[in-house]
Amino acid sequence: MCRHLGYLGPPITLDALLLAPEHSLLDQAKAPREQRASSLNADGFGVGWYDLDQRPEPARYRTSRPMWSDRSFASLAGIVSSTGVLAAVRSASPGFPIEETGNAPFTAGPWLFSLNGVVDGFHEGVGVALKRRLSDRRLGGIEGSADSEVLFALALDLLDAGTPAPDALASVVTTVKELSGGRLNLLLHAGTA
Repeated sequence: MCRHLGYLGPPITLDALLLAPEHSLLDQAKAPREQRASSLNADGFGVGWYDLDQRPEPARYRTSRPMWSDRSFASLAGIVSSTGVLAAVRSASPGFPIEETGNAPFTAGPWLFSLNGVVDGFHEGVGVALKRRLSDRRLGGIEGSADSEVLFALALDLLDAGTPAPDALASVVTTVKELSGGRLNLLLHAGTA
């Protein structure tokens, strides 16, 4: 399973939030505690952050490399600060490719999204059933093959229809439970409270 972090508060550098603290997201990637499925979160990572003085859409950095081996991110993390951040390190579930497009956070408009978990049976028909529920617009926006991205697209359809964010996420969880189940810990961020 992946690890993720959402932040909304006073401006903070990405380094101070993700790399420097004791038991940081970086530490959880290298030496996760209480993780049963694997010993590392080495299948990539991503970070999305907001600068609402510049634009409402978040910036995003993601890669299929492990967080601890990415010197470019470490270099920029000390100078980029934000009041809203969503970050994730990935341990890909069996059957899912290790690719940048599979790494959270996923983004569309002002939204950032991450899943810590897995949709049971996604490759055995559940993924197809979930995709059938999507609008053409949101289905066409899917870049990769991750279950996370399909769940985000389901949430986006609900948000597009005016559903409040908490209700949209609850509806996505209910939909997955009706079809198969899984372990779903969802984060959705818009940069503001």
